[in-house]
Amino acid sequence: MSLRVSLARTAVFAALYAAATIAGRMTMVGESRLALVWPAAGVAVVWFCAQRRSAARWADVLALSAIGLVGNAATGTGLPLAGLLVVANLAQTVAFGWLLARRRPTLWGAGGDDRLSTPRELACVIGMTAVASAAGAAIALTGLWLLGGGLSWLLAADWLVRQAAGMFVIGTVGLWFGPTLRGFRARHGSPADRLRDAVRALHAVPVWRLGEYLAVALCSVVAYLLGFVYDHGLPLAFPLIAVTVWAAVRLRTSFVVLHNLTFGAATVLFTLHGEGPMAAIADPHLRAMFAQLYVVLVAAVGLALALGRDERSALLAKLCAQQQEQARQAALTSAIIDSMADGLAVVDANGQVLLNNPAAVRLLERSTGPLTAAEVRARLHHLDGTPIADADLPNVRALAEGRIDPVDLLVREPGGRDSRVFRVAATALPDGYGPRSAVVLYHDVTAEHRRRDQLASFAGIVAHDLQSPLTTVEGWAEAAGDFLDAEQPAIAQARDGLTRVSRAATRMRGLINDLLAYTAARDADLTPTRVDLTGLVGDIAAGRADAAAAAGRPVPQVALGRLDPVQADAGAVRQLLENLIGNAIKYTAPDVTPHVRVTSMRLGGAVQVTIADNGIGIPAGEHEAIFDNFHRAHSGGGFTGTGLGLAICHRIVTRHGGTIHADDNPGGGSRFTFTLPAADPPAAARKAAGQSAVPLGLPGRWTPAGERRAPLVAA
Repeated sequence: MSLRVSLARTAVFAALYAAATIAGRMTMVGESRLALVWPAAGVAVVWFCAQRRSAARWADVLALSAIGLVGNAATGTGLPLAGLLVVANLAQTVAFGWLLARRRPTLWGAGGDDRLSTPRELACVIGMTAVASAAGAAIALTGLWLLGGGLSWLLAADWLVRQAAGMFVIGTVGLWFGPTLRGFRARHGSPADRLRDAVRALHAVPVWRLGEYLAVALCSVVAYLLGFVYDHGLPLAFPLIAVTVWAAVRLRTSFVVLHNLTFGAATVLFTLHGEGPMAAIADPHLRAMFAQLYVVLVAAVGLALALGRDERSALLAKLCAQQQEQARQAALTSAIIDSMADGLAVVDANGQVLLNNPAAVRLLERSTGPLTAAEVRARLHHLDGTPIADADLPNVRALAEGRIDPVDLLVREPGGRDSRVFRVAATALPDGYGPRSAVVLYHDVTAEHRRRDQLASFAGIVAHDLQSPLTTVEGWAEAAGDFLDAEQPAIAQARDGLTRVSRAATRMRGLINDLLAYTAARDADLTPTRVDLTGLVGDIAAGRADAAAAAGRPVPQVALGRLDPVQADAGAVRQLLENLIGNAIKYTAPDVTPHVRVTSMRLGGAVQVTIADNGIGIPAGEHEAIFDNFHRAHSGGGFTGTGLGLAICHRIVTRHGGTIHADDNPGGGSRFTFTLPAADPPAAARKAAGQSAVPLGLPGRWTPAGERRAPLVAA
């Protein structure tokens, strides 16, 4: 706060203090030169609380002292007594501010920005008021005694009540409205903006609530008139407490504070003018004291009720917010648990399953009702198939050890079907969350175990298949060396050994190439593009025809129907067709010319391609196994291969989201069918269906069905 602003506020409060001092000095009676009421005590408290952060506190002290001296001297009080009264008022004001800062530092006027909010704080303010009044009374009465004035218990009580009433009634007004007035200009801007905000706030109040405010105000006026003017000597002060309670219970605390100030002042004025129930007391000091005690009592009751109601409302609002937050957290937790892919179960110390999430029910294939401990125990086994003892169950171990690390367990399917492998972890719930329980999490790792087993099998087969040609290379290379190292080198035998070495290296190279192709089909990135199957199959056919002609073998024949374009990785599709067409040609009986027919049809957003041949077919029961790694349906009979070709085909198709299967060709041989995403929308496909097939530009002839026959040759 700048010095200029501080001095301006000092001037405003000095004017208010001067007016309150004059009003108080006008109530002096008798030779004591003491006022009956002293509102200046409350103004001084508000003044010094508001100026706590002032840069010119010295100006406030000087102004209060000067006004006190001048006011007292002007009303006939001697200078020594006037100075004594100034010191007493200044001491009680400073004492109140010091106590407020020590006991309630967060309140406005004590260094904070909070307003009165609880009955406990109100009781604290009442206690501070009493202590500060006692401090001022001690100084004033001691000074009076030293100056030769008479002392009495009535005089002491009158001083305490007079100062306490002024500080409490006016001080609570400041403590309540002080935080509101601070920064008021910054919040509401110009006077016009403040007026608009006030009108807007007034319009937001329901009409019935405005009616209740008016009713309380009107009833208060009537009650005070009846109690102090038209009482006809009857004790009719009790209705005044009733309207105060009504206001405190129903209306805003700001209204209650102003109600206390307004009608408290009215009570004192009526009493000083000889009206009301306290007017029957002959002694003016005693009469004023009881009137002010009554005002303090009514104000304290009204504020206690209003602040208690506000505190209760705040607690209810906080409780409601906490309940809503807890409900939101519970709903979020429930949603998270329900959306988990892993199974979750809560099991108590008796083995009773208290909670299952949907994943747990799904993983354990339970359609209705909660899982029982007996069901879980009966289905869990060690990986070697042996049953799990009760002491080794994950939930039992967790309750005994606190938590257990993840362990893989075998879960038997209901009805003796295949088993699955779950990775299970468990943690004991901390105390205070109901019965002693453990949280069990289980994750299905069956596929992981199968992949690991497949990888081990794959590695074993690769090692075996590579070892065979490698042994051949080593053996015949050593034999060739021996032939050449002899005294008379056997050139023919050495050449035969090297030929065998070359063939073994070729087989090894083929296996390595297939392994690389399989890895690429499984892990390489795919770049889908429009692939013209007609041109691609024609290119493959031309290559096979040239190879067959060069080798002097029968030239296979292929019949191409209309082939729809697909949206797929061009290199992967070429590998797919190369393997399938190559197998169709290779697995043909000796002295039989291979015939292959390639056709397609649209199935919604996919293209189904069929490759049929007249080969030796697939052994019964192996139509699915032929797609496994290293599976060879015809390991004998002179057919070479690594057993990876169809596994590569299966991987390529599945990575494109399609399916592939094999069955017997009704005309003899085998038939492979696979699907790939279509490149054209269904409407375009239907339009293209009415067009003739595009010629391949290969040697061959047109069939009556409009198909092109082209020569194909197996490598």
